[in-house]
Amino acid sequence: MTTRKEQLKKHIMAAGKQTPADVVIKNGRIIDVFNLEIMEGDVAISDGIFVGIGEFEGKQIIDAKGRYVCPAFIDGHVHIESSMISPAEFAKVVLPHGVTTVITDPHEIANVSGAAGIQYMLENAEDIPLDVRVMLPSCVPATPFENAGAELHAADLEPFFQHKRVHGLAEVMDYPSVLHAEDSMLDKITTTLTHRNQIDGHLAGLDTNAINVYKSVGITTDHECTTASEALDRIRRGMYVLIREGSVAKDLHSLIQAVTIHNARRFLFCTDDKHLDDLIKEGSIDHNVRLAIQYGISPLLAIQMASLNAAECYSLHTKGAIAPGFEADFLLLDDLESVTISEVFKGGTLVGKNGVYVGEELSKDKPLPQLTETVHIPELTEKDLQIPIGESKQAHIIGIIPNQLRTHKLIENVQVNEGYFCPSVEDDQLKIIVIERHKHTGNIGKGIVKGFGLKEGAIATTIAHDSHNIVAAGTNDCDILTAIKALKKFNGGLVIVKNGEILQSLPLPIAGLMSEKDFHTVNAELSMLKKTLPQIGFTGNFNPFLTLSFLTLPVIPALKLTDTGLFDVEQFMHIEVAVQVPPLRQNIIDSYIHIYKNKNSMT
Repeated sequence: MTTRKEQLKKHIMAAGKQTPADVVIKNGRIIDVFNLEIMEGDVAISDGIFVGIGEFEGKQIIDAKGRYVCPAFIDGHVHIESSMISPAEFAKVVLPHGVTTVITDPHEIANVSGAAGIQYMLENAEDIPLDVRVMLPSCVPATPFENAGAELHAADLEPFFQHKRVHGLAEVMDYPSVLHAEDSMLDKITTTLTHRNQIDGHLAGLDTNAINVYKSVGITTDHECTTASEALDRIRRGMYVLIREGSVAKDLHSLIQAVTIHNARRFLFCTDDKHLDDLIKEGSIDHNVRLAIQYGISPLLAIQMASLNAAECYSLHTKGAIAPGFEADFLLLDDLESVTISEVFKGGTLVGKNGVYVGEELSKDKPLPQLTETVHIPELTEKDLQIPIGESKQAHIIGIIPNQLRTHKLIENVQVNEGYFCPSVEDDQLKIIVIERHKHTGNIGKGIVKGFGLKEGAIATTIAHDSHNIVAAGTNDCDILTAIKALKKFNGGLVIVKNGEILQSLPLPIAGLMSEKDFHTVNAELSMLKKTLPQIGFTGNFNPFLTLSFLTLPVIPALKLTDTGLFDVEQFMHIEVAVQVPPLRQNIIDSYIHIYKNKNSMT
């Protein structure tokens, strides 16, 4: 085995032109992300590290043929589980799109399977050409207002810091615990600062005082900005802002307006949650770069944000640039404006070509049963799904905002039969159900949702951020119940039901979040799901499953549903579905109803 000293000597010999480099890139236009310029010259690589720019001889020559030599991209914050495939399969998808490093937070699988889930993600990402840096989940469970499959305390997280790819503490979304200096949260923060110096934030809907609080304890990033003014508030206080463009949260168009030549070094890109089909169709961080260029950012600046800025934000001091001493993770671009990637190299080795993974085959062991048998629910009947409304006839309703994580808090008149809510296709008022699936508690959260536009049937999934209980929405109790029972049989996944029959499904047996199959097969199954949705009347310009999966997230305003009931995020408390009408007002309403009925009977 080569010692560190011997490796350094080899680098010196190659950089000093005393021996040929392992690899030399010739005839390329080199993107300089430090000065935002284009350079010309050879690029020398030894042991997967850039050792020089100038004129070099090499054992292997890569002829760039006039293409741009670009630093590879870094995804600053991603939940791999949202792709519904394992880390090894995920690598095959994002590498051809120029992403060679990801900062990932496995809190999805941790909320289901705890430390065993984190260990699985680390092991599955071992010895693959994608550099997977893990931020340990800070909030498992995410909040005290729902039931997850595990609890992780500082003592549970600390052993993971011995792993070389564990990089810090993931998005701290429990702001009240930070604000009130609760011991459990401070223990996680201090443990992280003892071993690492990276802590991510989660400041959805929070004011500038919250930024002060977060920064005061060493939290340096936020990926939850949705407006330019929010972004600037964070930059002014020394934070990094991650511009997110995922499958649901599409914030780039709004946030890119905050980027100037003066503050750009504090911005980077992330995907956060992106479905497999969107990754294949649009790309990963390369899609963010293209959009930024379309919205007026210069190509070199957009590339800097996707590479050097991300590397510096996460203290990855040998990543993000084409320069001596940096890792040889680079792309060959045919065109700068369209960011057309022809080849992708990780450590100087070709791993992607013309949109296809060309690296070594990645075979991994199957996950243990504790990760594949995670759906535990009681026997249910349609009666268990009833929502009492009473005499008010008005209800609190979750209003979907297409392609956003936030929702509206609506109050509308609803149809009622014998005191219980009746879904209305005409009014686009569907029933939404959340069932605790980890510990067999029998908890059932019930609510009303508006915006899906379904005309028949139901959809359901075990991907329900962040506790990942079962969530279902539909036009009738029979189909909702059929969908729930199907997920129990599959050990998790996605399903479409109509008239009591399963029209299409995608089993996700790994924690109810990921498939054991290859990404081509999973993408084909996803495609069939999408093609089936019109059969239940869905015509919206958004992903209904991904939207459904975020309606259970009680840390993003305004109204969400957990297994313990309807949750008002702005008030930070549970509320009743039925709107409580004062007695005097109810008497007036009853009088009008009585008069109206008598009038109709007379006519």
